Amino acid sequence: MDVKRVAVVLADRVSPFELGVACEVFGTDRSADGIAGWEFAVCSPAGFEVDTWSGFGLRGLAGLDFAASADLLIVPTCEPRTVAPPEPVLDVLRDARGRRAWVAGFCAGVFSLGYAGLLDGRRCTVHWVYEQEFRRLFPRAVVDPQALYADDDGVSTSAGTVAAVDLCLHLVRRLRGVAAATALARRMVAAPHRAGGQAQFVEAPVPTTAAPDDTVVAESLEWVERRLDRPFTVAELARRSGLGERTFLRRFAAATGTTPHRWLTERRLDRAQALLEEGHLSVEDIATACGYASAAALRHQFTRLRATTPSAYRAAFRSA
Repeated sequence: MDVKRVAVVLADRVSPFELGVACEVFGTDRSADGIAGWEFAVCSPAGFEVDTWSGFGLRGLAGLDFAASADLLIVPTCEPRTVAPPEPVLDVLRDARGRRAWVAGFCAGVFSLGYAGLLDGRRCTVHWVYEQEFRRLFPRAVVDPQALYADDDGVSTSAGTVAAVDLCLHLVRRLRGVAAATALARRMVAAPHRAGGQAQFVEAPVPTTAAPDDTVVAESLEWVERRLDRPFTVAELARRSGLGERTFLRRFAAATGTTPHRWLTERRLDRAQALLEEGHLSVEDIATACGYASAAALRHQFTRLRATTPSAYRAAFRSA
């Protein structure tokens, strides 16, 4: 689906940070950075004023009629989470899925998607603090409590507050491509890509390309990033870092929240997406440039983790 119009849907008592994330990513003119924008509005029932957690109110909001024609609807945390939002909000969310629009919930905003029945049978995530409460209210949701964010057929959810940034950059990657998401992340001084499956709990906050607090791991990431066209083993990386394998794996997980294999796979696929977007190389040449033994190996991983083929991705990106 071509996403041209983005609506943030509020009930009341909204998290100003999560609202700000959506406004920063989708509501700010980024044409100077070469990123095409979206029609954007913050909406509430009848455009009524909405309070924030921080004691100030929001006026001049659009009504839900804008959201009713939006291609992407975003629901940040609005209190109270233990009570369903107003029926007009639920109706606009249900209608969005009925017409195959994308819907995203940030942190406790995921509860609103649950009340609308959008998470029944779907993989989703929620902040670890709310997990048990969420499971009790929405037993049919398929909860992944470890994930930073989840994306199931156009219904996306994120965990804690900062994970909203990760989810938004993931959506930009899908809508505008890797180059646009990376440019936006650079402008926001954010990690270009933290995989959705990365653990919510990490000892050090971590980027894929910016340096984590562990300088040994950071140096390894940078070294590998410059050599994605060649194979690596954990033993080789540990030896180069001057660490034993078990120590290296423990410190890598503490710094990144994931394993070397998963991190490397994501980085190779990121590189493949960027090369596909540029459109100059064949799939075979891209596979070689990204460290895969064959185009078939690239296609297998791309299909498994990006839910499409390299050729289909290139065609869809050109069309978009």
